[in-house]
Amino acid sequence: MEKLNKEDIMTFLPHRPPMLLIEEAWLDDEGKAHSTYRVKDNEYFTMGHFPGNPIVPGVIQCEIMAQSCALMVKDEIPGNNTFYTGMDNIRFKNIVRPGDLCEVTCWLENRRGMLFVCGAKLEVGGKLCSRGTLSFMLVPKKEGE
Repeated sequence: MEKLNKEDIMTFLPHRPPMLLIEEAWLDDEGKAHSTYRVKDNEYFTMGHFPGNPIVPGVIQCEIMAQSCALMVKDEIPGNNTFYTGMDNIRFKNIVRPGDLCEVTCWLENRRGMLFVCGAKLEVGGKLCSRGTLSFMLVPKKEGE
């Protein structure tokens, strides 16, 4: 699959800046999803976390991984909302800072109907920063959504 840019990603994810946290995405030959996001110097989530020593919060790292997981089911998303149902075994190994290029890899571990369980990891420069298991459900959109 060719790489998708931000405009392509916005065709299947409802997120918009500043909450769209993947800039490029693609599937490899094994069906794993990959994405990248360069953390900007002026991100709203690092301005107060921590002044003088900005660090990307763990919850934002989880959101970057979560948005990346949606790529694996992008063809099933039209007409559905993606709602996360859980995060398990989340671990934070190294700090992510402004200027870092986050590289995410996700893989499908299990599926039951419209419930998906994915493994994910976020690396910077080949160094593991966070990893875990994320689950989400595709729920039909209501009229007007």
